[in-house]
Amino acid sequence: MFFGGKRRYQVELLGSEKLRRIARPVGVVDDSIRELAENMICTMEVFNGIGLAAPQVGVDLRLIVLDVPEDSRSEAGSPGEDALLGTFPRAFINPEIVSYSGAQVPYNEGCLSVPDIFAEVIRPEKIVWRAADLDGKVIEYECGGLLARCIMHETDHLDGRIFVDLLSDAEKQRIAAKMERLNKFGARHNYVRYKKSL
Repeated sequence: MFFGGKRRYQVELLGSEKLRRIARPVGVVDDSIRELAENMICTMEVFNGIGLAAPQVGVDLRLIVLDVPEDSRSEAGSPGEDALLGTFPRAFINPEIVSYSGAQVPYNEGCLSVPDIFAEVIRPEKIVWRAADLDGKVIEYECGGLLARCIMHETDHLDGRIFVDLLSDAEKQRIAAKMERLNKFGARHNYVRYKKSL
């Protein structure tokens, strides 16, 4: 959609029923999937994100895009960080988490669908995940650090989960007023936020 020569991008907000659907697997990677991936990467960049899932742009397909900073490598490092950091932004088809580490770590997460709200989420420190790229190449890596967290966060979106669902009661209470304001804003704007291209 274009306005005044600039393209307008949109992201579904918390409260949108589209964020709660279970996304469908991608079958054939055709031009429509490549176009969707390109639009998602542009949307992620316009909204200053490091990850985005197709349900966040209103599409119930198992597709995510990532743009995790190269300098986010964890102290311990991981094969996935070594292989992937520095190659973003990229799209991944039908991502799945194969296994989780036993160790759990806290981190302040945010989300383009829950703007300006950050809260501590406890997640596994490392994961093994598998996905395909737009050329059909299947990758499988152990990942840690911010990369692992971003993959878990975006994969949650494909199963209708949002990071605020995972918060402790104390964290939910801490952000309750902000959540109420976001809900009121969302209700007035059909649970969608817009931004023009830069």
